[in-house]
Amino acid sequence: MAIPAACAVRRGYGLNNRQVILDTGNKVIKPKVLSCGIVPVRFAWGSWRLLVLRAYKHWDFPKGIVELNEDPLDAAKRETAEETGIIDLEFVFGEDYKETVPYAGNKVARYYVAETRTEDITLPVSEELGRPEHDEWRWVTCDEAEDLLPPRLTHVLEWVRKQIDNDT
Repeated sequence: MAIPAACAVRRGYGLNNRQVILDTGNKVIKPKVLSCGIVPVRFAWGSWRLLVLRAYKHWDFPKGIVELNEDPLDAAKRETAEETGIIDLEFVFGEDYKETVPYAGNKVARYYVAETRTEDITLPVSEELGRPEHDEWRWVTCDEAEDLLPPRLTHVLEWVRKQIDNDT
């Protein structure tokens, strides 16, 4: 039995080899794009501090797009090292993660929490951009992070707060 034209679907591939599905009205149904990162934490000055990065006027945690056939946790570690120089990550809180709701371009960001002893961060030059991806970094408390981070990260920050509060 033939599928009616109104139900026909065409499949193709768009940027980054992500599958794109077009309906017969040529409306693009955007696929979810997974971005992974780590919320680096360190105990300093009597409390837990989180690393936040600023690109233009936007604050976030280190993160980036998962490459084809790359494990999400490996992508999170790679992106954190590329964006901050941090390589001494210890997953003392486990390897659980929290994801954001979809945002710009149907991206979903997945965050893990890891402890580091690194205090001074480097913002390496991105080969792609010819400059660092971020303009500034700060070690902040959860309360300070709440004032800096966008609303899409509110539930991620609350989850991080629970993780580190359970440790103290």
